[in-house]
Amino acid sequence: MKSLTPELERRRREHLYRRRRVAAGAQQPELVMDGKPLLTFCSNDYLGLANHPEVIAALKKGADQYGAGSGAAHLVTGHSSAHHALEEELASFCGRDRALLFSTGYMANQGVIAALVGRGDAVYQDRLNHASLIDGGLLSRAQFKRFRHADHAHLREQLTAQEKGEALVATDGVFSMDGDIAPLPEMAEICARQGAWLMVDDAHGIGVLGEQGQGSLAHFGLNQDQVPILMGTLGKGIGTFGAFVAGSDDLIETLIQQARSYIFTTATPPAVAEATRASLKLVRQESWRRERLQSLIQQFRHGVEQLGLPLMASPTPIQPLLAGSAEQALRWSQQLEQQGILVSAIRPPTVPEGSARLRVTLSASHDEKQVERLLDALATLQIEEAV
Repeated sequence: MKSLTPELERRRREHLYRRRRVAAGAQQPELVMDGKPLLTFCSNDYLGLANHPEVIAALKKGADQYGAGSGAAHLVTGHSSAHHALEEELASFCGRDRALLFSTGYMANQGVIAALVGRGDAVYQDRLNHASLIDGGLLSRAQFKRFRHADHAHLREQLTAQEKGEALVATDGVFSMDGDIAPLPEMAEICARQGAWLMVDDAHGIGVLGEQGQGSLAHFGLNQDQVPILMGTLGKGIGTFGAFVAGSDDLIETLIQQARSYIFTTATPPAVAEATRASLKLVRQESWRRERLQSLIQQFRHGVEQLGLPLMASPTPIQPLLAGSAEQALRWSQQLEQQGILVSAIRPPTVPEGSARLRVTLSASHDEKQVERLLDALATLQIEEAV
């Protein structure tokens, strides 16, 4: 039996070792982590809804009505009226015919791609796509091709060269580690001309972008015909748990019949669906959350630019500070933690070699004073070692 110790030691030696932290209490900017109070800037709870009293109340009421678990897969006895109502509300929210709930975004991406393409077909993906899209493409057994990040001209070249089989193009809407937005209008036009599926993983756009938080497609004014497949997660901007795919009636029926990660897994608890329904109403009604978030983003970007730190271009709550080496990113993170602030160091293989970073994420639950405190702490970093 192979020893696992050498690989673990290598990761430690190369500053790539990951460790879990234990949080006490609900998600909010100020948390107790490993017994230590910290101001955090690394949560994906972009709208501050994970600890909202109305969402918590809906979860409790749902548990009283449906119990703690769903008990079965959706196609057996696990599909409750709460799930069904949420799917209808998500479809309406996204302006699509239907929506289908998945237990996680990872499972949704794997299930969709494998259900639509296989041997003899081709999958095209942005080089910086999330791991779940990449794994979904590889597991589908279709020919797997990657185009340069956000380079729609390179995508056009690749699609034009395909001679046979179905084609599916998959991209993040908002890239999870860079915070930039994919060139979706151009990609939609290319896919329409080539007769290819376009699938957008909008995990980090749903709730955040668009007038009512419908995501990156609403941000660009793209409809179901232009982008046939939309995947969104519910554990980030929406503040609860799970994922969904939205599209045409035929798409959803096909996924119900063929998406293995939907068919062969237990449904999420109905109480979580009820909590999500409550959260979705807040997302639509309380536009001030997105407005506040944009204000904090501008405050942060202006402050960092004045400090001269290498801030990557991003209009979203994901604000990466490029460190370069894994060692530098870890050092920066540790320096901030010594001042009572938690920002995660993101290192390879999550990001390409040489592009390790601090991934600062902002939330509508932060306030201006907390952002100023972060900026004051960033001012103490060893700027001269930045790339």
